[in-house]
Amino acid sequence: MPEETEESTVGEAAKDVSEKPGTDKASGPGRILVAVYAIFALAATSRAAVQISTKYHEAPLAYVLSAFAAVVYLLATVALARRGANWWRIAVLACGIELIGVLTVGTFSLFDRAAFPHATVWSVYGQGYLFIPLVLPVIGLYWLRRTKP
Repeated sequence: MPEETEESTVGEAAKDVSEKPGTDKASGPGRILVAVYAIFALAATSRAAVQISTKYHEAPLAYVLSAFAAVVYLLATVALARRGANWWRIAVLACGIELIGVLTVGTFSLFDRAAFPHATVWSVYGQGYLFIPLVLPVIGLYWLRRTKP
């Protein structure tokens, strides 16, 4: 019978923790969620950079909100990909801010078209992105609830 060393015990303990359901939010369907958030982080960052650098004077509020959305998507991407209770909390916060942002900006963009002469990522609840910005934080919060540490 092989002798059990401290190293093998630690390795088995780590293996047991990683195999428990709900402990790794970036595994399984979580990987797809991280990938979608990463795509949105890239898209929102690129869009905001171009808008702010080329035509900021045309719709400053819309373009600043696009930049804010980019930061939220970037934070959510990193937080969803990382392990640990603190990263889980940050992911919940980022998805919550995203949901509130989409609902708020979506509503204001419908009722005050003058304030939003150009679209943001969250305008009309993410209509320009097939409403994915509206659905994504709901899916993210659901996934985070399932993977609560």
